[in-house]
Amino acid sequence: MKRKVLFCATVDYHFSAFHLPYLKWFKEQGWDVHVAASGTIELPFVDEKFNLPIQRSPFHRKNIAAYNQLKEVIDRNGYQLIHCHTPMGGVLARLAARSARQKGTKVIYTAHGFHFCKGSPIPNWMVYYPIERVLSNLTDCLITINEEDYHLATSHQFKAKLIEHVHGVGVDTERYTPVSNFHKEVLRAEHRYDNDAFLMFYAAEFNANKNQQLLIHALSLVKEEMPKAKLLLAGEGALLEECKNLAKQLDVEHMVDFLGYCKDIDPLLKMCDVVVASSKREGLPVNIMEAMACGLPIIAVKNRGHCELVKDNLNGWTVTNQPVNLAEKILILERSQELQGQMGEQSRKIMLESFSLNRVLAEKKELYVKVMSDMEEVQWAIR
Repeated sequence: MKRKVLFCATVDYHFSAFHLPYLKWFKEQGWDVHVAASGTIELPFVDEKFNLPIQRSPFHRKNIAAYNQLKEVIDRNGYQLIHCHTPMGGVLARLAARSARQKGTKVIYTAHGFHFCKGSPIPNWMVYYPIERVLSNLTDCLITINEEDYHLATSHQFKAKLIEHVHGVGVDTERYTPVSNFHKEVLRAEHRYDNDAFLMFYAAEFNANKNQQLLIHALSLVKEEMPKAKLLLAGEGALLEECKNLAKQLDVEHMVDFLGYCKDIDPLLKMCDVVVASSKREGLPVNIMEAMACGLPIIAVKNRGHCELVKDNLNGWTVTNQPVNLAEKILILERSQELQGQMGEQSRKIMLESFSLNRVLAEKKELYVKVMSDMEEVQWAIR
């Protein structure tokens, strides 16, 4: 009988954005691959997909229906392995798999950045910490993607059978790669940017955590000294109009390009000079890893995910959540193409050594073998 694996998350976009290489790998090992999440995206490498009404809020009533449907899916299919992601995907899958675990199903949960961490609001600790602590008892392997979360889970004695740290979901260092100056000029011409413009890029949903207002305020502080600076903001979200209005108020509207949703950001990264990241909280941000793979220096607000990737004075800087600190570093980089190049080379080197897709896939293979080592045969996982 074929082995079956279930991947579960809050929304199906999570898998299309981050996990297709892992779905593909299981298919290549001969497994049936199932996915449970909210949404109707067609995913490759998937044999069966379940559209469940999972909601991000732990208090939403629809999650009761989602739990019942997910439990029925798990009990009916007899999975050997369940790998769940995102807070609510992780909560519902682990609760729904309780009886399946008693029959031998293994459950892995990847925490893509705990909602409780150093500096998090007290309500986050009050809501999410006890949930994760209790559910660790229903987890065969808890995967963390940054060192801070790993130390938090181990020091607070979470009861998962295994607690492991891997380097995120990996970045495709063949797709995201530096380009020649000529190629950069071609990309700029295609997007109608001057060769001597200083292009800063950030891709994120417009919400309170992503904090794009900080970038706009910092731009207003350097506009006199950097008249050819451009801030490129990709994404949509609830605070988009508020950010547009702020750019008008600070008289930098002509220096900010709101790009909307961008399906492919690699051409945009490759034509830019620096990535600026303003989010207050991150687990291990893929958008920063993609920028680093493209050989860009990074200026980012200090948080656990950014500090995992950005080494001060090596491939960029982490700064406080103050416009003047961000503006200071922007000016330093704009004035030295040599420093831009040196920091960009270090960014690429860090990605190749620790965060490439091949490296992380190898880490995940080892974990799958370790988690399932008490099953009859594990040679499938070594190929």
